[in-house]
Amino acid sequence: MPELAPLLASALIIGLLGGGHCLGMCGGLMGALTMAIPPEQRARRLRLLLAYNLGRILSYACAGLLLGLAGWAVARTPFASALRVVAGLLLVVMGLYLAGWWSGLTRIEGLGQGLWKHIQPIASRLLPVASVPRALLLGALWGWLPCGLVYSTLLWATSQGSAIDSALLMLAFGLGTLPVLLATGLAAERITALLRKRSVRVAGGVLVILFGLWTLPGPHQAWIMGHEMHSSAAQLHNGAV
Repeated sequence: MPELAPLLASALIIGLLGGGHCLGMCGGLMGALTMAIPPEQRARRLRLLLAYNLGRILSYACAGLLLGLAGWAVARTPFASALRVVAGLLLVVMGLYLAGWWSGLTRIEGLGQGLWKHIQPIASRLLPVASVPRALLLGALWGWLPCGLVYSTLLWATSQGSAIDSALLMLAFGLGTLPVLLATGLAAERITALLRKRSVRVAGGVLVILFGLWTLPGPHQAWIMGHEMHSSAAQLHNGAV
């Protein structure tokens, strides 16, 4: 679990700072969910938004679990080391996207267009949303909307070689997207503006890139492992004394 902690932090940051992209994909739906609800019924609006986002986040985790099984199978082959390289490179690419330095990952959105053609008509029939179960189901369907950021994160999560880890990483990513989409639905402009600040996005992007470089196999990994083993040996020696 300690090894998973920095990866979970990366997934959370990617979701949190990638929220601007989520607004472009889901912002219209946020409006459709809330425009029909009178402003004085704020509690009802919050319940619908939470239900929608819960369904969306659970669909991310489900996708992570399903594709994570494929990653688990590959991890038990000679290609296991290639998975770590893919994971590191994807983190670097997503860090570049978050910092606003390169947006090439959005080109993979076409991968899910075929599946979305079958899901969209069903999702459209759920509008307007008038109940929590309906919002939950709509969110679960909308989680499969073609999105370059989601797909890149999903590929990265899959490359971990564990279905459970993949699901947890996608869950963390989904939770990271929650503040921006929830704030948008509740018209909380200050939160949205803060997360869109360039300094915040660059700092988060650089952090994700560093995680990606740390993930890539190479001499730096041997140095880190050697340093940790030396520290552990010193602690044991001091304890024995």
